[in-house]
Amino acid sequence: MSDSALGDRYSNLIEQIIQQTLKGNIRSKEQVYQMLVQEIEPDSGEVFDAKFRDRMVQTQTTANDKSDELTQAKAMRAMRALQTIEGEWKRWQSDNQNRSAIATSVRQLNQADKRDRILIFLTLSDPNHPESLNSDQLKQVALTLKQQPISDAETQQELSQLSDGILRGFKSWEVLQPHLISWIYNPEQLGFGGTSRGVRPWELWAGQAIGNLPKSFFAALDQEQSAGEWAESQTEVALSDWIEFLIVVQTLQRGLVSWAENQSYSSKAGTSMSVSIFLTFALIWSELAGGFSRSTGLNSINRERFSEASFRVTLQILRVFAQRKYFPLYGTIYTSFTGTYFREAMNYLSEPLKRVKGTQEKARILTLIGSTQRIIGALEVAKELHTQAKEIAQDAGDRRCEIANFNHLSRISIIEKNYAEAISTSQRALILSRQSGDRMGEANALANLGYAEVFQAQLLESDPDAYELAIGYLEQGLALSEKLGDLQSQALCAISLGSAYVTLNDAEQALKYLEQGSYAAGESGDRYLHALCLAYVGEVFYQRQDAEKAILASAMAMYKLEQMGSTDWRTSAGLLTILQGQLGDRFEQILQSQRSSLIAEIGVDGFDYLRELLDRYRQA
Repeated sequence: MSDSALGDRYSNLIEQIIQQTLKGNIRSKEQVYQMLVQEIEPDSGEVFDAKFRDRMVQTQTTANDKSDELTQAKAMRAMRALQTIEGEWKRWQSDNQNRSAIATSVRQLNQADKRDRILIFLTLSDPNHPESLNSDQLKQVALTLKQQPISDAETQQELSQLSDGILRGFKSWEVLQPHLISWIYNPEQLGFGGTSRGVRPWELWAGQAIGNLPKSFFAALDQEQSAGEWAESQTEVALSDWIEFLIVVQTLQRGLVSWAENQSYSSKAGTSMSVSIFLTFALIWSELAGGFSRSTGLNSINRERFSEASFRVTLQILRVFAQRKYFPLYGTIYTSFTGTYFREAMNYLSEPLKRVKGTQEKARILTLIGSTQRIIGALEVAKELHTQAKEIAQDAGDRRCEIANFNHLSRISIIEKNYAEAISTSQRALILSRQSGDRMGEANALANLGYAEVFQAQLLESDPDAYELAIGYLEQGLALSEKLGDLQSQALCAISLGSAYVTLNDAEQALKYLEQGSYAAGESGDRYLHALCLAYVGEVFYQRQDAEKAILASAMAMYKLEQMGSTDWRTSAGLLTILQGQLGDRFEQILQSQRSSLIAEIGVDGFDYLRELLDRYRQA
């Protein structure tokens, strides 16, 4: 039917509804809605809308004309009928849009190549997509897929499995939802990792009446098997099982983030928890991508598409995370949510992100990964990532991210003992942060500048005035971070001050700032800074000739830094080796006397591992 013919038909429909309403034959909005549903053709909403707007303007004009009271009164009654039509027309548009979205989704899945079908499904449910489908719409897609007559038997079976997986996934989520956060309130266990065997989320979720694949996955994580190892061990997995697994893990992550972000008792605790959840699940999916790609039990098509889909989910999570205001541009978050496979997963993530085009989200993700690469000693990789992130942030106009990467590059130069470059880069960050009003960037720039100036002065054997200037920068940074309430920047500035006073052999001042830094690092959840602080504390007690406390602090620092993959563990190992040489047999006696304190921090396995680390250091 032509637009002209449709226009006449819709004008008559509008007039009919108005007249029937005025006569009292239409008594409810539902009657109006049903007439619209029966008469308006799909994909012709623009024609109806144009005719409706014309009739509305015409009637409003007549209603405003006071020259003929009878005509005006009739027009005002017609306006009330038109307002009813307008409300039900909006309802029709919403429902039609929903029907259209579902029909389009079904058509895309139907016509897709088998290798691409999962990726298309992920696009439909991508939270970064403005027109992504919600859970109710996805269920409707699944039901529609079941009703589609497909001539090709293989496609019919594939779509049937996809449909079953969607419906089973949301059914399993309904089973898990009451248990989403109950484990958090168990006093024996405060996270996803750790040494305690109290109630853990993986164990709790694995015990529920859900599908075999997600149940197997949660059980594997509970036994501290990595997600990658679990994926690699899978034999033939049906598409329906994988889709159920996908939906269960995705909805769990989104539910946890929603809960954490809405914590009224402590916004800081909620923010810290949210960061941990985003990182945990991004790392899980990155490991799954690698694990599925290595699986010899899967056929080639499933191996390829399960791996690619897992990688796509990783990027979806990180893109959502990068848009949050609390995205951590500074520091690396090591929390109880991260497992023993954190380091390997971050290594995996850094490479495939190079395949994504430059966006603001990519710049922020690369910033986070670059800081982790710095900590594990991959300085060239970290430098490349931060340089790339800085350039992308400049193009995207994300000044805070640009400044953060200047600050991270300054930290790398400090580690490389290129203090002149560190000073230059941190000065650039300081200028930009003050120009743009980025107070957190300013606090970090001051910390880096002061830290680099201290070691530059030491290298050049400068006079005491040079140290005073450097310490002045650090004190400014600490004061600013305290004012901002930024615990992570406080930790960085205080620990930098402590290390500066260690260099100046002022043990009393060093210990004062290190205690402050230790508290701030612990409260912010930055395990790396907390462990680094312990390393400096060990040096302070060594200067004070307190061997017992020096050994205790250095042993904890050595173990924790090595477990994170940081090369800084070697500094503490070096100090312990010196003490071992100085104390002889007494060193072992002191170590044994500190056994209970060490086990409380690093566990029995950690205590036994200390000697192996010292042997590794000496052999190297």
